[in-house]
Amino acid sequence: MDPVLPTPEVPQPSGHSASTRPKLYILDYGAGNVRSLANSIKKLGWEFEWIKSVEDFDKAEKLLFPGVGAFGQAITSLQKSGFFEPLKAYIASGRPYFGICIGLQVLFASSTESPDLKGLGVVPYGITRFDSSDTHGTRDGRGKTVPHIGWNDTWLAWGDQGEERLMLDEDYYFVHSFAGIVPKEETEVSKYVYSLTRYGSETFISSVRYGNVYGTQYHPEKSGPAGLDLLRRWLEAPTSLVSSPSPPIGSWVPSPPQSARSSGTGLTNRIVACLDVRSNDNGDLVVTKGDQYDVREKSSDRGVRNLGKPVELAQKYYKQGADEVCFLNITSFRSSALLDQPMLEVVRAAAETVFVPLTVGGGIKDTVDPDGTKRSALEVAGAYFRSGADKVSIGSEAVFAVEELLEREAQGLGLTGKTAIETISAGYGAQAVVVSIDPKRVYIDTSDPDWLDKFDPKHRDCVITGETSTTRTKDQEKGKAWWYQCTISGGRAVRDIDVIQLARGVEKLGAGELLLNSVDRDGSGLGFDLDLVRLVKGAVSIPVVTSSGAGSVADFEEVFEKTGTEAALAAGIFHRGEVQIGQVKDGLAKRGMPVRKDVEGVDL
Repeated sequence: MDPVLPTPEVPQPSGHSASTRPKLYILDYGAGNVRSLANSIKKLGWEFEWIKSVEDFDKAEKLLFPGVGAFGQAITSLQKSGFFEPLKAYIASGRPYFGICIGLQVLFASSTESPDLKGLGVVPYGITRFDSSDTHGTRDGRGKTVPHIGWNDTWLAWGDQGEERLMLDEDYYFVHSFAGIVPKEETEVSKYVYSLTRYGSETFISSVRYGNVYGTQYHPEKSGPAGLDLLRRWLEAPTSLVSSPSPPIGSWVPSPPQSARSSGTGLTNRIVACLDVRSNDNGDLVVTKGDQYDVREKSSDRGVRNLGKPVELAQKYYKQGADEVCFLNITSFRSSALLDQPMLEVVRAAAETVFVPLTVGGGIKDTVDPDGTKRSALEVAGAYFRSGADKVSIGSEAVFAVEELLEREAQGLGLTGKTAIETISAGYGAQAVVVSIDPKRVYIDTSDPDWLDKFDPKHRDCVITGETSTTRTKDQEKGKAWWYQCTISGGRAVRDIDVIQLARGVEKLGAGELLLNSVDRDGSGLGFDLDLVRLVKGAVSIPVVTSSGAGSVADFEEVFEKTGTEAALAAGIFHRGEVQIGQVKDGLAKRGMPVRKDVEGVDL
């Protein structure tokens, strides 16, 4: 049976009645997805107001500051809005404050991300970037990927906090490139630290708790039932409890408890459920899937294959333990991304009940409405972030952008700063931009003994031979050679650019993650293309989500074990019930491979 996570239900708060609850406010500095936090708060039965003016700080009795993005951008936004000093005054007043991700980082004195700007200085310590050359725990001996994206465990820095404890011994969702990285010995900053997390050989502050200030580097609103439970505990805690001094209890715990997680980077192996969404012939949005991108039935009517409703399937996979859900609008937008209200509504509705990261792709580009109104990719992405998406996926536009980049580099020029990847990454952070790559094999005539020397040198790094192949079909590939050519328009057209050129190019442009598909393996059930994954993993230092070809639990075990990919994605086998998400996680766990744990004892 597929293990099912507890279905979040609205709890009855024990710390406050509806009439005596503190006035809760949320501060939105204007970047990233804050709707998910709002949805979480409402799911927990609480009401809140947004900070809209300086005067609202005086009304707030509890304050939440969530968000993703750059340190400098957040500080600058607070200063321009006139909120920087009022926020400092609010914290100094002793009223409860909860900062999430960037809301945690602004508490620190500084960040190497924006060395010319100062933070609030509540925590007298600096934020620095993860060391991407750190090889500790990586399977391929290469440096760990940055951004740090995924589910990681935490431990209390000062031992068990007893009845005042806020967080559980569970995995939480992180997405960041910079952190408060601390030495293993106890220092002056240690008294501010509530929990620690290890990524590779680096230990960083995953949460702080000092007096009235609490903050998490991870996103509780995207950490499933465990994250909702943490939010509930903070909301329900008497104001006096989360406003009083909280001296360290016990002794400093600089290292994680010994476990199977100790040998890896610290991250779990992510399982992503993908939903290809498009309109059927009646105009309804449905989840579909096909072989080599053909989503119509093989019967004579050739109708669009309907495998379910997008929001219902997303809820189902969330309850089954999916670590992320990805919506791909495979027909893009018929007129305009911002006029495609049904797809926006899918994201809004899913974000109300699915408390893990959501990615949406399709049509994230500069567009023009039917009335001539121009829409930038940044504007389109912003609409989806405000609807509840955490990341946007860019496909064909990324290929065009890298082609332009290669031409500019050949002329000795650099980035333009105008592509969709660059503008969205600058506005919302690299972690918000996923590039979806659709390569296909192109076989090479090897009859000439000197075939490799005569092969186009710009694609030579991308060549695989049957003798060097590591996939299970290698016996069928003996004597053959191929390279991976990138496609656009869902695999329907090819471009003269290979998968390594594209992967390296989008990393330069600012992408924070790759979704690596395979036109050849899509729907085949032959397993993931390990050769392809290895090529891309060896070319970039950002996380890779591997897709296409999964037909069994063993396929997931193989791709994680042999390539070190950060995540594996599937669609059809989940939709048709051929493989359950719980079965995949059970299989990985039995092989000693870390997965996000089932939540125990959380009644949400």
